[in-house]
Amino acid sequence: MLNGFKDFILRGNVISMAIGLAVGAAFTAVVTGFSTAFITPLIGLATGSVGDFSTAEFSVEGAIFPYGKFLAAAIAFLITAAVLYFCVVVPMTKVQNRFSKEEEVDIKAALRDCPRCFSAIPAVASRCAHCTSEVEPDPEALSLAKLPVQR
Repeated sequence: MLNGFKDFILRGNVISMAIGLAVGAAFTAVVTGFSTAFITPLIGLATGSVGDFSTAEFSVEGAIFPYGKFLAAAIAFLITAAVLYFCVVVPMTKVQNRFSKEEEVDIKAALRDCPRCFSAIPAVASRCAHCTSEVEPDPEALSLAKLPVQR
């Protein structure tokens, strides 16, 4: 029973996930600190309320609604999402596109029916393998296979 648990914990994906969560929590703390220290006061200055607007609230019949905390959290979320997108997702996409291999086209994968015997033949074929009648190859399939257009 404990061996199964040990195998589960020592799998690479579980350890990678734990490291990712720890780094994500630390990154969130940094972004929240940046948002609280710089962005929130700047927005407070821009809106005319000097200082930290995260303490802003309103009340309705004695119920207090601290909307400033929500705005501060939303700003921290937007900053986190923007930093992750522009610093992680965009560079990783460029790296993956640079190193990804172009998929080879299987010439025989695209099939069509012979107009005479209605058997399945490759789209690039110029003669039916079943009834030996001449057929026009599909120009789109020829271009995908990088073959010259036959006339």
